[in-house]
Amino acid sequence: MTRINASLSGEFLLGGEISVHRLGFGAMRLTGPGVWGEPEDREEALRVLRRLPEIGVNFIDTADSYGPFVSEDLIAEALAPYRGLTIATKGGLVRPGRTEGQWPQVGDPNYLGQAVRLSLRRLKVERIDLWQLHRIDPKLPAEGQFETIRSFIDQGFIRYAGLSQVSVAEIEAARKIFPVATVQNRYNLTDRADEDVLEYCEANGIGFMPWFPLAAGELAKPGGIVDSIARKHGATPGQIALAWLLRRSPVMLPIPGTSRVSHLEENVAAAAITLSDEEFDQLDAASRSL
Repeated sequence: MTRINASLSGEFLLGGEISVHRLGFGAMRLTGPGVWGEPEDREEALRVLRRLPEIGVNFIDTADSYGPFVSEDLIAEALAPYRGLTIATKGGLVRPGRTEGQWPQVGDPNYLGQAVRLSLRRLKVERIDLWQLHRIDPKLPAEGQFETIRSFIDQGFIRYAGLSQVSVAEIEAARKIFPVATVQNRYNLTDRADEDVLEYCEANGIGFMPWFPLAAGELAKPGGIVDSIARKHGATPGQIALAWLLRRSPVMLPIPGTSRVSHLEENVAAAAITLSDEEFDQLDAASRSL
């Protein structure tokens, strides 16, 4: 029987100090359809969260816009006080309705300050371990948003800060104002547009949190390379996609999410899969050819 424990994914030091297991959990899918409102099965969502520390997941990522606010509230209800857990959240996007694509960016310092304070209250913490700017608001100077984040660190609201969906140039601009602990960009077997960002993060000890990590697309079709390797390991295509990510870089911090305990356990079981050099190279080559 496959051992289910996220500790098998290895460790990463957030900010060079906080040790987390590299396979974490993304809490967006705990909310209702369209990332809006309460979950359809609230008790199952709470069971998912309570199962995390039992199977070695000690790094949880969420955002105030998930629900909105629902994900943070559920995390606090299920897990506070957070013994041995690192909770990351994000601010800077708002969710006015369940319609897909409605995620307005708000980088106003007053709004961000309110967002951080309310996340502190909802998560029931005195300081947020990791707070990430969900998106840089293009309507306002980026430098001002970075300076606001710096003020959150200086005031003790947050311990570490990160960015989401950014370029290397934007990371470098932010690092002139505050230490960037993590970057959360879309990255998976079928989307490697931010390869340069990953390489920059690896060179500078910055955690890279790939969102949409389970995607395997055409590669997972019957007879495809992901399907073939999955069959050899008695695994699912999603587990192989996660195993490849974990092998890809020591700063990689995948955060697959789900609203079901069975799917959570399936995802975490990927930490026990060891790809051979040949398998990794085959996946890498197939991925680059897309």
